[in-house]
Amino acid sequence: MGSGRSQASNAHRKKLGRWGESVAAHHLEAKGYQIVERNWRCRHGEIDLVAQAGDELVFVEVKTRRGRAMGAPEEALTPHKSRKLMQLGQLYTAEKELDVDWRIDLVAVELDKSGKLLRCDHIQNAVLGW
Repeated sequence: MGSGRSQASNAHRKKLGRWGESVAAHHLEAKGYQIVERNWRCRHGEIDLVAQAGDELVFVEVKTRRGRAMGAPEEALTPHKSRKLMQLGQLYTAEKELDVDWRIDLVAVELDKSGKLLRCDHIQNAVLGW
């Protein structure tokens, strides 16, 4: 039996994540990226943002944190998550029948405890799998 508190916490976390994805998308667009898709899902997982940068497709993992209790946003990109993102990139390009160069970037969004945006850092090639 789930508690109302954990459901509220989960809803809050999802809202924070969606907000972080919106901040990340605006940040990337300001750098000249074109957002192709948001929250692409398949049975194996989800890609937060799919963007186009020149001739390259960019799969973007967005990590948003409020405070450092759970560590820095970058620390959430574990080896397991990195492997999953590589798999998702392969599945995405296969499903869309794309033969393009692609990479996986990370956007780390960090807020202070009051919700003020502290930073939005874009890390290119955050996952190297070749």
